[in-house]
This record gives sequence, C-alpha cells and structure tokens, in this order.
Amino acid sequence: MTGKRSVGTKSRSAGVAGILLLSLLWSLGPLRSDLLPHAAQNPAPGLETPSILFALLALVSALWAVARHAEWPRGRDLWTIVFIGLGLFAAPAVLVSLAEDRVSSLTRVALFSLAPVFAVVFEPYLGSDVVGPARGALVAALAAIAGTLCIFPLDAPGSLEGGAAFLGLIVAAALVAAANCAAVRTAVKARTVAPMIAVCCGAAAVILAVANTSVSPHPWRTQGLDPLWLIAVELPSLLLLFWLMRRASATAMSTRYLLAPLIAILVEMAISRPLVTARTWLGLSLVIGGAGWLLLARPAPSEDAGHPLNLT
Repeated sequence: MTGKRSVGTKSRSAGVAGILLLSLLWSLGPLRSDLLPHAAQNPAPGLETPSILFALLALVSALWAVARHAEWPRGRDLWTIVFIGLGLFAAPAVLVSLAEDRVSSLTRVALFSLAPVFAVVFEPYLGSDVVGPARGALVAALAAIAGTLCIFPLDAPGSLEGGAAFLGLIVAAALVAAANCAAVRTAVKARTVAPMIAVCCGAAAVILAVANTSVSPHPWRTQGLDPLWLIAVELPSLLLLFWLMRRASATAMSTRYLLAPLIAILVEMAISRPLVTARTWLGLSLVIGGAGWLLLARPAPSEDAGHPLNLT
C-alpha cells in the first residue's frame, strides 16, 4: 500500500512539474517580441507551422511504432483518437485562425480560460475511470475565470460575424477540454502512446493542411517560418503534452490555459514595471488560487466523480 501511494505521489509530482514546464513553454509565445525582437518582425504563418509540426511528429511516431511492433488502434479506439486530434489540435487552431481578425487576442485568452470549467464538467464522463476532479474544482475554475476577466478585457462582439467568432472560440475551449479528457483516458489504457500520437497528429495535420489551403489567402507561405522556434519550443511543448496524458488528470492539464498567460503577465510586469491596479492584483490572486487548487488538490475517487456540480 505504501509503495503504491509513493508511486502515485511521484507520478502526481512529475505531472505538476510537467504542467508548469508546459505552461512556461506556452508563455514564450506572447513574450516572443521581448525575447526575440528581430524574429518577431516576421511572425510565423497561421496554420502552416502546426500543419508541418503535426505531420513530422506523426511520421516519426509511426516509424517508432512500426519499429517497436506496437499494436495499432482499431474500431472505436481509432475513432476516439481521431476525435482527440481534431478536438485538441485541429478544430481549435482553425477556429482561432478564423476569429483572429474579429476577436482581440486578449479576449481570446479570456475565452480559453473556460477550458478548465469544461474539463471539470466533462472529466467524470469522458476522463479516467479511476479519479475525477478534486472537490471544489468547479468553484476553483470559476474563481480563475473571474480572475482572468479582471486582468483581460472581454470585448463584446459588435457584429454578426464577430458574434459567430466569439461563440466559435467558446466551442473551441469546450472541444479542447473534451478531447483532453478522452486523451487521458486513452493514454492511460494504452501500452504505448506512439500509435496514438501518430494517428492523433496525422488526423490533425490532414485537417489543418486542408483548412490552410481553403481558408488562408496565401496558403503554404513559408516566409516567417522559424525552424529554431519550431524545434526548441513548439515540438517540446507538444511532446510534453502527450507525456502528461499518462501522468496528470485532464482538469489539472487544463490549467495550462490559466498558467501560461499568468506567467507571461508576471514576466512582462517584471520587465516593464507598469502601475498595477488593485483589480489586476485581485485578478492575479484569483487565477493563482484557482489554478493552484486545480493543479495541486488531490483528485476525487471515481465514485465521487460523477457529480461535477457538487461544490462541497
């Protein structure tokens, strides 16, 4: 019993450390103009980078799975993994690309902070059979959203197209949460995740390539594509995300949508030293408290996980 508890504690600690590292890597995107001012003058194209990234990772994972004689998913498991690739990667990327000119970047950050709330609600039904969200997780997620809204302005849509883009981003946050729950459930059951990564990334690459060709006014424009950033930041982030699927709950993993903007804000504050209002401090406190609870609180056993609206 002690040994199992020790292994579980080590796994949770590794998961927490991995989520913090992933959030740090994600925060480098908003900070890129400060870290690499010359590179930021030529930003990477919209959907080209993820298309190339997922295609390369799918190819490498497929070769690894074949070399290891891994069993490939079939039937329902196969379609579940395809859904994970579409819901976790492809659909959100396309929806963000479509909303880019109609919804401000700060509003997009605020809307994606809904992902932890969706994860808390979905995880008892789509996530692991063993554990579910911690007690009080919904309150913590709502507190983190309140804190995010204190920091980032939420601009109401001013047109029908803006409203559609606004709703599309909410759908994207829900898809990310649902796919993350399914990904954790699938990864925990799998003997090896290489076939899962190959199918998941392959499906995402195909959809993104089609969307890029159909939606982008200049498809496959490679100007601004930064191979160093792709290798040093984007690829490690994606690999770390798959690694975490076997070591953290979906609710805990969803805190990356809270922690990455938080880290970026704190670094920006340290660099520029702006005048910080009481509202901003309140928001930072709520985000830290809510995300910290979601990340560090002990998950509830499966028999207690079927009622996400139980706030006690």
